[in-house]
Amino acid sequence: MSENKTLSELQLEVDAYISQFKEGYFPPMELLARLTEELGELSREVQHKYGTKKKKHTEVEKELADELGDFFFVLICLANAEGIDLQQSLQNVLHKYNTRDKDRWTKKED
Repeated sequence: MSENKTLSELQLEVDAYISQFKEGYFPPMELLARLTEELGELSREVQHKYGTKKKKHTEVEKELADELGDFFFVLICLANAEGIDLQQSLQNVLHKYNTRDKDRWTKKED
């Protein structure tokens, strides 16, 4: 089993992988198009698993985890290409939800 890594460590690992190729990162619009494509594939799997449109018997079964992984890889590529620290970005968003939106939803009782 692989070790748990921080988002920052994962960003470095993806950067090391991409940096070995002359082409490097795709331009932002191409990365966004790829991210959209991966989201579409994830959406299709969620629809097949939970929605009304089930897979045809000829279609290959895919795992949601694999589709999420593909999406996350491209998301990391976009963040790296733009010099964005995803760990800091997520911490900022969590702070926003824990302050601005702290009373937005009904809390569970203990």
